[in-house]
Amino acid sequence: MKNWIAKYQKAIVGTGAVSVLLICFLQQKELSKLRAEVKQVRAVTDSLQAEIYPCQIELGRFQTAYQIFIKRNPKAASQYGDIISDETE
Repeated sequence: MKNWIAKYQKAIVGTGAVSVLLICFLQQKELSKLRAEVKQVRAVTDSLQAEIYPCQIELGRFQTAYQIFIKRNPKAASQYGDIISDETE
């Protein structure tokens, strides 16, 4: 066994080096694919965030208006709250 390893040492080391290079190449190829996917996901996320932003603003306005409504007319606000929670599901 020792003689065999000594005889084929260069071939073994060369094969190992080529294998490591091949593995590194394939990993880099996979990483580049994953980076491209991350860019696409970020683009979609940014797009969705841009679409939802006006809705968030409008929701905040409705919540503020509802709080004001509760202070000004508690009875009507209570009825409105009951309608929202019970009749619009």
